[in-house]
Amino acid sequence: MKVAVMNGIGKMGFIERDIPHPADNEVLVKLEYVGICGSDIHYYETGSIGKYVVKPPFVLGHEPGGTVVEVGKNVKHLHIGDRVALEPGKTCGHCEFCREGKYNLCPDVLFFATPPIDGVFQEYVAHEADLCFKLPEDVDTMEGALIEPLAVGFHAANQGNAHAGQTAVVFGSGCIGLVSMMALKAEGVSKVYVVDILQKRLDKALELGATEIINSKEKNLQEEIDRLTDGKGADLVIETAGTETTTRQAIQITKKGATIVLVGYSKTGEMTLPISLALDKELTFKTVFRYRHIYPMAIESVASGKVNLKGIVTNVFDFDDIQNAMDKSVNDKANIVKSVVKIC
Repeated sequence: MKVAVMNGIGKMGFIERDIPHPADNEVLVKLEYVGICGSDIHYYETGSIGKYVVKPPFVLGHEPGGTVVEVGKNVKHLHIGDRVALEPGKTCGHCEFCREGKYNLCPDVLFFATPPIDGVFQEYVAHEADLCFKLPEDVDTMEGALIEPLAVGFHAANQGNAHAGQTAVVFGSGCIGLVSMMALKAEGVSKVYVVDILQKRLDKALELGATEIINSKEKNLQEEIDRLTDGKGADLVIETAGTETTTRQAIQITKKGATIVLVGYSKTGEMTLPISLALDKELTFKTVFRYRHIYPMAIESVASGKVNLKGIVTNVFDFDDIQNAMDKSVNDKANIVKSVVKIC
């Protein structure tokens, strides 16, 4: 099979590897679409994220959708021809976090495209069948590939206890900001305002259902939130931009007793924040690391029409064009919201 590999910072290439054979509890999936995630772009640009360092040749990609072509002998719930979304993290199942159901916190997780575990910019992958979720007839494999980022959005909404009657603000209108906004709407949040400084991304947010958008480069954010909430402030904020500026703004625009969910990673990993103000407001801070128990919910939301997942896709690249796909995703962030690679 053909495999796309990162040969160094900013350098993609292709190699051939044998098609894997599924173990008894696995299925072999012929991949059809794989999304390009922000972490893929960061590895491609810098060669590392924190302690995770790429050692070329390395396979990027952890947002896959495809069709089952072979089934391990112990697999009963999937069959050849089933279209599936693949949850990319295989956990140990035995640690305290796995036993408590918080498996996303497992310290021994094997996650696609997190060094040293290869990702799935390739034609086939053998994966644990329990991590492959069958897609309904009206959900295709491109949407299947996008269930992974949507799961992050739903986990963020759940961490914030999103519900009807709330007023929410999402900072950032990239892929994760958009799926967070759509997850909030799907869970019944009445008003969702999206903040960014890139107008084309904000236009996409409005297209996908944001109640209103705010370009904080052009307008005074506090004044806009005061106008939209009659001076009360937001009940819930989901911060996906990962900057100190937006996190400080999140603290400033919330009402007392509100919840702030931190999703975005800052470049340095550190921030200086107005904690006294957060204490005065008795704010609750929640954080997000990937997701847990979300795929069925996310798939159902797409199948029911509550979430227009294809709407976030701005660019589809052929597998043979992987170098250009990565380069454009790095260099044209103002226009590209979400890129997807068509494997076959």
